[in-house]
Amino acid sequence: MNSEDLKNLQSPLKEKYREQPESAMITLTASGKIGEGISCKVETGKAIVEAGLHSATGGTGMLACSGDLLLEALVACAGVTLAAVATAIAVDIKEGTVKAEGDLDFRGTLGVSKEAPVGFKNIRLSFILTTHATEEQMQSLAKLTERYCVVYQTLVNGVPVQTEFKKQ
Repeated sequence: MNSEDLKNLQSPLKEKYREQPESAMITLTASGKIGEGISCKVETGKAIVEAGLHSATGGTGMLACSGDLLLEALVACAGVTLAAVATAIAVDIKEGTVKAEGDLDFRGTLGVSKEAPVGFKNIRLSFILTTHATEEQMQSLAKLTERYCVVYQTLVNGVPVQTEFKKQ
């Protein structure tokens, strides 16, 4: 896809969202079923991913770890956003790798230490690109990818999360 194809694809949507802002508000959903042992089968829309405990918390390592899934979602979103941004500003990327790393202190997750936080202490996101982009274009790619990546923005800015527990 080139810049013109992307503009043609997105222009009607942008116009609709300008004229009818409420039509741009969409609720994404995810659901899962509590599985055998300590697991949860999550329906992704394309496949079912079975998540379980990380080996650092007693898991076997055979099931997906939720922390890994979070980093994978960041990599997927950042990679797609980068590709769309590069296409929109006509920067040719021959090849690229997106990598996310996050540091966790499992003492918090296991309740070993109240001082240890539960969750990632920090996350590093890197892009290794094969491109002839200028330094200015690279800065634009970085700025726009960060600006428009949904998962990145959610992690950086945080959002309120409401929980609800119901009995059937």
